[in-house]
Amino acid sequence: MLDPDVELRIDGGVRREEASIVLRGARDVAEHTATCARLAPYVRPGLVNGAAGAVVAPHGRPFSVRAFTVTNGRIAAIDALLEPERLAEFGLLGGSGPIRA
Repeated sequence: MLDPDVELRIDGGVRREEASIVLRGARDVAEHTATCARLAPYVRPGLVNGAAGAVVAPHGRPFSVRAFTVTNGRIAAIDALLEPERLAEFGLLGGSGPIRA
């Protein structure tokens, strides 16, 4: 699923500055993503700026929004926003269906 040169960009903002990172390469991105496995039950598909994405909302509270760039059938880039103030601006709603951000 991951392009060999995939890039993961995480923006933690001011309140989660330590979470801000950029990783390149399928191995590093996959390893980092595996550390977040405990959040899997809280991931919901979504549209982020009209493209494939996901919202992570443990207990109904938005934790992150992720946008995926797909090229030639593989994930070429993942952009994740973790900044609480900016997430609040989206007005995300819980539920079991897709979420639009």
